[in-house]
Amino acid sequence: MIIVTTESVPGKKVAELKGFVKGSTVQSKHIGKDLLAGLKTIVGGEIKEYSEMMQEARQKAIGRMVEDAKSKGANAIICVRLETSSVMTNASEIIAYGTAVTVE
Repeated sequence: MIIVTTESVPGKKVAELKGFVKGSTVQSKHIGKDLLAGLKTIVGGEIKEYSEMMQEARQKAIGRMVEDAKSKGANAIICVRLETSSVMTNASEIIAYGTAVTVE
């Protein structure tokens, strides 16, 4: 599966538009990781526990978007975007979306 943020795939022709596709996940913080992150805020620096959690969430959301595109018969997704939002205290949603197409 080709995934790009652009409106086309360089060197390829969009043969068919399959439509909007998306994938999302809601991640919450693990209490142990939350405690470690709280300590990090005192001394400063990257909160690796949250960085890892968000990386996993992005991978899940993109994977679900790819599955949506495959179910529509696409071999590429163009105009891909990622967004995040807080859905409740200590939980964030990551959504990946784009336009499924077939390219030749």
